Amino acid sequence: MSTRRIRLDVAYDGTDFSGWARQPGLRTVCGVLEGELGTVLRHPVVLTVAGRTDAGVHARAQVCHLDVDPAWLDQRSLDGRPEALVRRLARLLPADIAVMDARWVPDEFDARFSALRRHYEYRLTTAPWGAEPTRARDTAAWTRTADLEAVRAASERLLGLHDFAAFCRRREGATTIRELQRFEWRTEPDPRGADAPGATEVWTASVSADAFCWSMVRSLVGAVMAVGEGRRSLEWISGLLAETERSSAVPVAPACGLSLIGVDYPADDELAARNLVTREVRPGPGGGAAGCCGG
Repeated sequence: MSTRRIRLDVAYDGTDFSGWARQPGLRTVCGVLEGELGTVLRHPVVLTVAGRTDAGVHARAQVCHLDVDPAWLDQRSLDGRPEALVRRLARLLPADIAVMDARWVPDEFDARFSALRRHYEYRLTTAPWGAEPTRARDTAAWTRTADLEAVRAASERLLGLHDFAAFCRRREGATTIRELQRFEWRTEPDPRGADAPGATEVWTASVSADAFCWSMVRSLVGAVMAVGEGRRSLEWISGLLAETERSSAVPVAPACGLSLIGVDYPADDELAARNLVTREVRPGPGGGAAGCCGG
């Protein structure tokens, strides 16, 4: 069978999913999407994803790919065009998942190994009443008072190429060395005004790296917020980079505040070289890269 590769851009509300990766007996993003794609194409398919998000984590710009026989698209509703999958899948998928784009890509494109960097946002509120009901599914309610400038200072300490073992759940054969390229915070003022009773802000962290270990982003947020709350020091944050295994002192922020918002890829003529570099730098069991999860 001669195959071609299709790239899918996917968004989902992770609240009611047990993460991306397929798991027997559980509702997962991959399981639902592969099932409906199989229905449309009338053949089973297997997806490869940029980052396997954890249970409760969202995505606005997840990327995955699948290999298909072009003949599978020779149906009236598809007319040989992968982009026709968008409208067709919109009729079948549940409301908490959507395929926003589908297109042919070179065979060298790999959603996981070709990625240059991944971008996440973490959204939390310091409001005493918690998140606004309309944003409760994507905003973590932070119950402790924290100093934003201390949080920013702690975040800066973590930038660069380091071993982030203290922030990662260990996976056999997976490296925890990552380059954290961005960890910045911005705020949204209380729309009721600064003098409103209990006036508060929404804080959003922008976090970018070449790749993320399992549970790394939420651990980064939990650690710097501990500094912002005055429970830990800047020296403690710096010291974590010397750890060689997961630190029990690092709190993990709630999953609901985390969203994958983008994945960067090189130009088509640079894909093969990027795949080679990624596979060599991050070997996993059987020689494949491992540990690429942002939850």
